Amino acid sequence: MTLSFFDQFMSPVFLGIPLMALALTLPWVLLPTPTARWLNNRLLTLQGWFINRFTQQLLLPLNVGGHKWATILTSLMLFLITLNMLGLLPYTFTPTTQLSLNMGLAVPLWLATVIIGMRNQPTAALGHLLPEGTPVPLIPVLIIIETISLFIRPLALGVRLTANLTAGHLLIQLIATAAFVLLPIMPTVAILTSVVLFLLTLLEVAVAMIQAYVFVLLMSLYLQENV
Repeated sequence: MTLSFFDQFMSPVFLGIPLMALALTLPWVLLPTPTARWLNNRLLTLQGWFINRFTQQLLLPLNVGGHKWATILTSLMLFLITLNMLGLLPYTFTPTTQLSLNMGLAVPLWLATVIIGMRNQPTAALGHLLPEGTPVPLIPVLIIIETISLFIRPLALGVRLTANLTAGHLLIQLIATAAFVLLPIMPTVAILTSVVLFLLTLLEVAVAMIQAYVFVLLMSLYLQENV
């Protein structure tokens, strides 16, 4: 029973063929595609309004050089939100509960921001490793600490997203199992447990959207330091 709780986080396999690539590409089919008409339907209008508002909010602290990243950051936001939300449906797989996938998204983007900073303004990029006004005896120690914190950033991005989604899915499964077991024994407690499960599901919907936003927001802040 203990192991079955973690079966939902295993990569899906059908006839020996891993379906991770399918789980990553199919969500894009659900997004409405733009048309050549002057007037779009309500879903396309809502999607366009959301993308415009999010892009404006995301690029607000960035200078003009960082606006080149608008497409990739907005696409990443939509991608993560879609994967996280679809993972809350029954009998589905959430690819973002895999640390390997989250690290595969975090490390290249973080490395790109660091390379851009080293190429465009190496003095300012290296200056982040040593705060201004640091006493001379503390300079070597602070440089080591800041370097370690710099390399921990992509790990923190991946682990944060993985841990939040994994914990939420485990809680939902545990409470749902408890409600199912308690139903024939204590119906009143089972009903109360079902109410808690419903509220937790609403919370997980919010967490799925917030974690996708936090992932992209932190990536934009890392970009802001280097452009």
